[in-house]
Amino acid sequence: MNEDDTGLRARLVDVGVELLAAEGPQALTLREIARRAGVSHGAPRRYFPTHLELLSAIARRGFTDLADRVHRTLAQAPAEPRTRVAVLARAYLQFALGDPGMYELMFRHDLLESGHLGLRETSLPLFSLFAGLVGEVRPEADARRVAAVLWANLHGIAQLWRWRALQLALGEDDFEPLLEAALAAHLGPEAGR
Repeated sequence: MNEDDTGLRARLVDVGVELLAAEGPQALTLREIARRAGVSHGAPRRYFPTHLELLSAIARRGFTDLADRVHRTLAQAPAEPRTRVAVLARAYLQFALGDPGMYELMFRHDLLESGHLGLRETSLPLFSLFAGLVGEVRPEADARRVAAVLWANLHGIAQLWRWRALQLALGEDDFEPLLEAALAAHLGPEAGR
């Protein structure tokens, strides 16, 4: 791939990311991405032979952004493992709520070609990091299972928060108490509480 090819490929992904943020996953058609990128409707197929491959490349960008956010946040966090899990979980919820279209696309493994374009190689290390931290907090437990259940709980909080169902049910406008409850349920109470 020459420099022009690399530039157009990246531009198609950039346009997809912008379209996703503005209009959600349902707007991500090859034709619309090509139109907004200023190329013929067949041009994306040169770089992404299937629509799913383009979606996977866009989702990979999301996982890369989430990983960068998590690593920056953890670099500033205290060394105590439970605090680090809380910091990671908070960053995850903030990402999910701040970029809901990307978040939705990223976790549609039923839709994406996860084995292509390094998508699994980008997403699974985040889960492994999460599970490793959970294992430091709960060394007696199956850390991957506890992390998976906590992760599913975070997904539920993010989705229900976006739909405003939790705010209605609880009469709260801050997800922090829910995050703390989820952490306590899966990791035990914070030291000193």
